[in-house]
Amino acid sequence: MTGSSTLGELAIEVRSKNAGPFWLTLEAFMPDDRTYRIADALITAELISELYHVAAESLRIFRIPDLRVVKVSFPRPVVQGSLHDRDMHAGQHHVPLAGVVVPPTEDDDLIAKGRGRDD
Repeated sequence: MTGSSTLGELAIEVRSKNAGPFWLTLEAFMPDDRTYRIADALITAELISELYHVAAESLRIFRIPDLRVVKVSFPRPVVQGSLHDRDMHAGQHHVPLAGVVVPPTEDDDLIAKGRGRDD
């Protein structure tokens, strides 16, 4: 990965869905251990709180390294199916997370200089 990439560009998939009528879940599925470590470090309670305007204390973050998935659940802003629900299936809530820019890593600096990890 050279230059600026987003989490969505690195991931196999970033998605959102209902976790019942009162909760929403975001999931980032990563293709390999390296990108999982990036997502694991990037997806924090502070980031999700800022992106989704929810209290950090209300978040539940599940880190599943064997599957290379980071899941985050939090209360929906409105109850599913209520008068003010504009996304009945919570299928569009992943967009802010997918658009987060991934900061450069040490590996990126080595690649840019033409050296591998073992040089």
